[in-house]
Amino acid sequence: VLFLQMGWGDLGAFGEPSKETPNLDQMAAEGMLFLDFYTANPLCSPSRAALLTGRLPVRNGFYTTNAHARNAYTPQDIVGGIQDSELLLPELLKKAGYINKIIGKWHLGHRPQFHPLKHGFDEWFGSPNCHFGPYDNRELPNIPVYRDWEMIGRYYEDFKIDLKTGEANLTQLYLQEALDFISKQQDSQQPFFLYWAIDATHAPVYASKQFLGTSQRGLYGDAVREIDDSIGKILRHLQQLGISENTFVFFTSDNGAALISAPKQGGSNGPFLCGKQTTFEGGMREPAIAWWPGHIPAGGVSHQLGNVMDLFTTSLSLAGLQPPSDRQIDGIDLLPVMLQGKLIDRPIFYYRGNEMMAVRVGLYKAHYWTWSNSWEEYGKGTDFCPGQSVSGVTTHTQEEHTYLPLLFHLGRDPGEKFPLSFASEEYQHAMEWITGIVQQHKDTLVPGEPQLNVCDKAIMNWSPPGCEKLGKCLKAPESDPKKCSWPH
Repeated sequence: VLFLQMGWGDLGAFGEPSKETPNLDQMAAEGMLFLDFYTANPLCSPSRAALLTGRLPVRNGFYTTNAHARNAYTPQDIVGGIQDSELLLPELLKKAGYINKIIGKWHLGHRPQFHPLKHGFDEWFGSPNCHFGPYDNRELPNIPVYRDWEMIGRYYEDFKIDLKTGEANLTQLYLQEALDFISKQQDSQQPFFLYWAIDATHAPVYASKQFLGTSQRGLYGDAVREIDDSIGKILRHLQQLGISENTFVFFTSDNGAALISAPKQGGSNGPFLCGKQTTFEGGMREPAIAWWPGHIPAGGVSHQLGNVMDLFTTSLSLAGLQPPSDRQIDGIDLLPVMLQGKLIDRPIFYYRGNEMMAVRVGLYKAHYWTWSNSWEEYGKGTDFCPGQSVSGVTTHTQEEHTYLPLLFHLGRDPGEKFPLSFASEEYQHAMEWITGIVQQHKDTLVPGEPQLNVCDKAIMNWSPPGCEKLGKCLKAPESDPKKCSWPH
């Protein structure tokens, strides 16, 4: 699984005009392109929790109840994380003898009980948080980078990112880790699961020296080109080892491109409205490519409504395992779609925090709430929909449409600019269909214990395991738990 912050419109195969993703485009030509594939949340940590559990964030606890419909992620001071009660994909794959590795960003909590090696992974090279910084190590500690159980350094100190030039060699380190891991498992004839969760396209965007200045799209394009090159090397490595026909690879993203950092450090969401942080199509519809030579017919294009949670169920199916039966699993098995070209009926729920904002059924999308971000944040220059104001749709107050949802036909209007007339027959018929599905979902929904409500500066990355050996332990302040504040 390849997973990173990129927009639907960032790939040549999806129409990006500069055509700077030859390897991903080739992957699409050799495999199947999913045009209607979604993430489970418009932010990184809840969508990662959804991918690994097969469950909506509102079920697995990766949400907040602090202030209505707030987008919550996992900054350094978050107290919660992935709970022991959740069953993660690598834990289940172990039963079939798989060796599991995560490379890159974990983002499901950084306290010891949330460590990926306690939740089914055998190896880890990467970081518990994003590469924000540099920090002063007094008010905020720099983010650690781990090798398995222990930190091996910190971003900006030991793992350099030049914020002026955008130079960093992290993607090359992550690539080499992937190639070495695949070779090692092949040598020992061991089935493996690799979760390659890199973050070069997340602001502050970075690329290594040989890619800087090579894109028509600036630094963001440089980062995309390096990721594309890396994916090409991973796929070729599988082919050279002779295991490509035994290896299922899926490329997708954790949320839409972040337009807040556009145009210099933001990607493209193609024809879709807004970006990361919002439940409009630009925030949640993702590029997606499935590749499995000899099994998935080349050049396939699917309109199956897919979701990152489906990778959980599909991966279990590939390993000959059943999903857990003691909990609600939201992911579906996509193998019939990829191998036989079937289409499976299923809705897509668009959540923001604890609120179901919208639902997609077939080609119709109904918004029960609209909200891009608050007037206060917008007034400070935070804009998740730059240049894309749609009257009554991209609202800066939380607008409720529960009694008369805003309805769009995404086939005719992928940009969500023209709501259907409430009085039309089409509206009445579509809403009858959708209402029953939403009612059933709400009636059976049992929310998980919210993990993203409490923040405490004392639990930040002051003294991660291994810091003593490196002389990098920092003094933590007194514990002072507070309700987390989420501006948007």
